[in-house]
Amino acid sequence: MRAVFTSSLRGIACAALLLAWAPAGAADNAGTQGAARPRIALVLSGGGARGFAHIGVLRVLRELHVPIDIVVGTSMGSVVGGAYAAGASVADLERMARDTDWEQVVADRQPRDQLAFRRREEDVLLPSRIEFGVHRDGVSLPPSAAGNAALEQALGRLLPAGTRDLPVSRLALPFRSVASDLLTGEPVELVDTPLFLTMRASLAVPGVFAPVRVEQRLVVDGGLVRNLPVSTAHAMGADIVIAVNVGTPLAPEKELGSALGVAQQMLNILTEQNVQRSLKELQPQDILLAPDLGSISFLDFQHVQQAIGAGERAARALAARLAPLAIAPADYALFENRRLAPPALNDAALPLARVEASSNGRINALTLAAQSGLKAGQEATLEQVRHAADTLYGRGDLARVETDINDVDGKRSVLIRATEAPWASSRLRVGLELASDFDDANSFALKLMYVRSSINSWGAELRGVMGIGDRRDFGVQLWQPLGAGSPWYVAPALQYGSSSGDIFAAGRRRERLGYNVRSAGFTVGRELGRWGDLQGGVRRQSASTRVVVPELADTVTEHAYDTTQFVRYRVDTLDSLGFPSRGVLLDAALERSPTGGDNGRSLARSSVVAMAAVHTENWAGHLYGEWARAQSGAAPLRLGGFLRLSGTPADSLQGRTIGFGRLVLARRIGALPVTLGGTVRAGFSLEAGGGFDQDVPLPQQRSALKQAGSGFLSVDTRFGPAYLGAGATRDGNHTLYLFLGPIW
Repeated sequence: MRAVFTSSLRGIACAALLLAWAPAGAADNAGTQGAARPRIALVLSGGGARGFAHIGVLRVLRELHVPIDIVVGTSMGSVVGGAYAAGASVADLERMARDTDWEQVVADRQPRDQLAFRRREEDVLLPSRIEFGVHRDGVSLPPSAAGNAALEQALGRLLPAGTRDLPVSRLALPFRSVASDLLTGEPVELVDTPLFLTMRASLAVPGVFAPVRVEQRLVVDGGLVRNLPVSTAHAMGADIVIAVNVGTPLAPEKELGSALGVAQQMLNILTEQNVQRSLKELQPQDILLAPDLGSISFLDFQHVQQAIGAGERAARALAARLAPLAIAPADYALFENRRLAPPALNDAALPLARVEASSNGRINALTLAAQSGLKAGQEATLEQVRHAADTLYGRGDLARVETDINDVDGKRSVLIRATEAPWASSRLRVGLELASDFDDANSFALKLMYVRSSINSWGAELRGVMGIGDRRDFGVQLWQPLGAGSPWYVAPALQYGSSSGDIFAAGRRRERLGYNVRSAGFTVGRELGRWGDLQGGVRRQSASTRVVVPELADTVTEHAYDTTQFVRYRVDTLDSLGFPSRGVLLDAALERSPTGGDNGRSLARSSVVAMAAVHTENWAGHLYGEWARAQSGAAPLRLGGFLRLSGTPADSLQGRTIGFGRLVLARRIGALPVTLGGTVRAGFSLEAGGGFDQDVPLPQQRSALKQAGSGFLSVDTRFGPAYLGAGATRDGNHTLYLFLGPIW
């Protein structure tokens, strides 16, 4: 009874306030006389993916013709509320939520096919995504788990034209966003900051997105201190507040079995405590909406439509309380017409009068301007200019890229302002590779890759790769462009490797050899945009070989010296190496050793490796093929092992010619938390290939062609793709596999 009585009192108070603000006949002219009705504020809380429920609430408010005079938001509430206050329609917001690839937004870097070619090459060398900054003052982690580029591009697409850099005090509706000072813990109300920066700052979720510096203050997600800023709305003159709370509820004990779960619960506790304080600030006439979002979590971006639907249902459930706030349809149409941003003007291409860049760090501004691809004299639209500037994120060492565009007398001047990521100029990547067939083929490797960028004004890079395990290797390369931003480069390199391998005869192990190889090389190359390169060079190497199994008393170590001339052409546009949805990979090489053949004769070897993405709505995978040929001796590629004639012993098939092809397809069945990895898949492979000798007639080589297949479970981890599978070769062996590392 007490609850019913309290609710009745609130309803009476609300009606009294409405009567006081709306005298007889006010409903007819409420759209033109602001004093004739109460000022209504919409307060939208943070909640990550749960915040899409705000869009459902806005949809119902539009249908009921409830005008919004003030908007206040935190985190995702700031994104939705800021765009709405700037003039975005509800349909625009729905389109943003539905069409944005949120998995890319919360990923730890840009999509792979948007990276510079050298960054893609690093994935081939070491697929791990575990990186640290290494400097004189110690080792540092990246400031966030997710990159800035995808998030900022998504926010840029959401905002109406011309509002990105508009101070929030000059929007169509008064708007406030709340962030948290990372150094003091105090709430920060963003009043006169540009809209884009305001939204970006409030959404800087600790551990997910990097902090933002606003007016000399380092700020992060406002949900830590004020996730439902009701008091801000009252301070801005709101008579009635419609508060929408979509914060993540506290998890039960059964979900707190991991360190990650406990850390998330601590953040939820901090958020829930300040929300409870804000709820006490609600006045009798205010309205609270709490959509039932069920199990949708903070980062559960696969359920956009369910979240929007939950917000819609919550608003409809309180339609009786919202209806008295409505105005006449004609007046609401006028109100919305003033709020909505005008249609974007035609983005005409103008000639570029000047293209300049600036950098706050070691990176040469001339290099940035050249790498953007923009040149004085060419014509470009605003969208093309911003897209060209955004490609600089693909370098991997920039924290932020901002573009100032100034049109004067029919010409366009562009200034690209780049902020260097301090940790990324000296990076250490750590990788782990494991392989087992649950029998006698087991291997492991701990791999490290160090990259030092912008060593000099022309943008030289030093890259070192080291592996410890079944194979020991160390290599270092200096990559030196021949000018600031030049596509031409030279790359001297040193390499050492030590390993052992089995020699097979008729599919059986005959002996095991130990190898030591030292080499020095010099490469001249040209980058082909961001998608490939062409290179040629010379390599001098010394190799020693000895029999290690069976161990013989009179084992002799054989030494060989060789000089190799090579030409190599590479293309890489894949968005993922394991299960790409788009792109191709091509690596074609031709080598010639003047004395590397039998009896000291000249030897020529060639190889081609190609892979193309295969993608449907529910399936992803690749079509892969390779071919290799040697003028004498063995081809430079071998077959055997998981996905390389599964079921056949690893590296057991060779010949003067190698041919192989496979189809790999997998269906998504789940996902790990973004901080741990990615998609979980179930899939299969179909494989065929073999080693051939071109001196033997083709009919006699049919038995050399083998067919194989596998079934597997795959998980995208931060070390790279992990597989648990079973494979078999037709009329041959079958085995189980555990694999962590590169498979392509």
